[in-house]
Amino acid sequence: MASPLTAADLQSLSLFAHLPLDQAETLLAGQITLAVAADQVLLIQQDEGEALLVIQDGLAKVRSFSADGEEVVIALLGPGDLMGEMAVLTQGVRNADVVALTPLVAVKLRAGLFRDLVLHDARVCLELARLLAVRLTATHARLLLRGADATTRLLAVLQDLALTASRGQDPLAPIPPLPQRELAVMAGLARPTTSSTLALLRERGIVKVDSQGMRIADPQALRKRGLLV
Repeated sequence: MASPLTAADLQSLSLFAHLPLDQAETLLAGQITLAVAADQVLLIQQDEGEALLVIQDGLAKVRSFSADGEEVVIALLGPGDLMGEMAVLTQGVRNADVVALTPLVAVKLRAGLFRDLVLHDARVCLELARLLAVRLTATHARLLLRGADATTRLLAVLQDLALTASRGQDPLAPIPPLPQRELAVMAGLARPTTSSTLALLRERGIVKVDSQGMRIADPQALRKRGLLV
């Protein structure tokens, strides 16, 4: 069973890094730990936004659907990421689903306490704006890649997953095993195309699979496609 978040855990997140101990402990009052299986929906589009979640372990996707029913992955979330903060702040309905990609552990915080913190702490507001700007930039980059070739699109997804799993530290970090259908949706590719492209990347030694999962083994392949500076 996962341990509850501590004040030190909360202060390790950039959004709450400056909080004094007593304020961090107040925000954690009444926290609830959730453990869910892969494919379970954590937050549902059009639901009321009265839950703020912090991921402790695992990966999730933020997704919506186009007018013709095509799934579109808007963002990836991993350890330390928040879920549901925008609907909590606007006190409106959610504009996307959040679905677990892997077995996932998250902590639910009280929405009212978070809103009060944002209202009275300018540093939280600024950090939240920075966080949202980073997510918007990542979404924009993902959309621009929709016109790229299959190899570039799949490598971009694998790099994004590695960075999400490693809290933004390592584009070559191990990626938890995911169904190819998930990789296909994230890359905007047909599943057969995803399968054949992945097989080619493995054959060339660009991608490797071991006991820890999949990982990109050749950073030069990312640099050649402008994915890694």
